Amino acid sequence: MRHATIERSTRETKINMEINIDGTGKSHIYTSVGFFDHCLEQFSKHGFIDLYVNAEGDTEVDFHHTIEDVGIVLGKGLSTSLGDKEGIARYGHCVLPMEDALVICAADFSGRAFLAFDAQFSTERIGELETEMIEEFFRAVCLGAGLNLHIKLLAGKNNHHIAEAMFKAFGRAVAQAISIDPRVVGVMSTKGKLE
Repeated sequence: MRHATIERSTRETKINMEINIDGTGKSHIYTSVGFFDHCLEQFSKHGFIDLYVNAEGDTEVDFHHTIEDVGIVLGKGLSTSLGDKEGIARYGHCVLPMEDALVICAADFSGRAFLAFDAQFSTERIGELETEMIEEFFRAVCLGAGLNLHIKLLAGKNNHHIAEAMFKAFGRAVAQAISIDPRVVGVMSTKGKLE
């Protein structure tokens, strides 16, 4: 099985994560940010990734450090689990509807971090989660994983639906990209490396 245990401790946060990318979508997540926990559960479920997260942060300041550092750790967990990326499809994509929301997500585990995030929220918060932190979370994942990720909102008005659709689409795109393709010899690159 492809899995990892990652710990990150700074003066701002302490995060423990276990990830199994060959899982079934089981999760146990606690970050102290309820809607963020819900979104991570959606990623886990729709990505068929078993995910355990326990995060403690300086929430008396705000939730920025906690959310960003969870993203960094998730990215590192994905990268560690994939190892040299031998045999993976590398690319994944999903167009996901959730009621009024329609989101496209495309992922490339190229080893080169890049985020293109094309979406606007009409509220500052969903529950306790600041909507501007959604983009910051995905950027942190990209940096931690060496992931090229595009997320684009095609339609939608309800902010809850939009955010949740993003995490579900991300899960499905990642599941496709990290799947083993028996036709791939080595890695899916003429360079011979994905880094």
